Amino acid sequence: MSTDEPSTLRNTLLTALLALTFGFLGAAAWSYSGLADNRTRSFLLSNPDLLPQMAAAYEEQEAAKRLAKMGGEVFEEFPGVVLGNPDGKRVLVEFTDYQCPYCEASLKDVKRLVAEDPDLKVVIREWPIFEGSDAASRMALAAGIQGKYPAFHDAMFKTNDIEAAAKAAGLDMAQAQADAASEAVTNEIAKNLEQARALGFTGTPAWIAGKKPIGGAVGYEKLKEALAAAADTAG
Repeated sequence: MSTDEPSTLRNTLLTALLALTFGFLGAAAWSYSGLADNRTRSFLLSNPDLLPQMAAAYEEQEAAKRLAKMGGEVFEEFPGVVLGNPDGKRVLVEFTDYQCPYCEASLKDVKRLVAEDPDLKVVIREWPIFEGSDAASRMALAAGIQGKYPAFHDAMFKTNDIEAAAKAAGLDMAQAQADAASEAVTNEIAKNLEQARALGFTGTPAWIAGKKPIGGAVGYEKLKEALAAAADTAG
């Protein structure tokens, strides 16, 4: 690496960060004027907490662009795999895995949002990314076919035992096992994986709140804020 490369990399990073904050024209003006080497670097070094915030904002912006290109299929639930109001006009999509502790922790946030908004529809996309999660996701989708998804969903997070959760939900086990192994369920899981990758999600939970893709266990307030912003835009 030449002695000029570190400086070039720093300047490129600073210009990119400026582009996020001020727009590309503003970033170019600052860069060419030489101020990026002085004031901007000093400011960013004095406020390092801005860097992850700006990176997260950039990722959300790019995910929103990818979502816009996908069409509406990601908002369409697999039969019965929905929480809240199945006919609700406001939609929250969650990509989830039963082995994910952050998904379990987020369940209370989803329940709170549903309790507060009778018009909220929560579309669950089963995304088994942890070892041993595939069987649970398959049984969950089978529970949806029987119209018992919410009960299985809750019980699975409580027990972490597929058979116990299925019994708690009152599933017809013979039918559920057949459905869990069906092509429809296999295709749904493959589709969810493809959609998550297309949106740039790297883990669970991941969300689409209104029209905004959000990665991680972001909590009740951020999800509510995103849903409210989508409602304001639609209104």
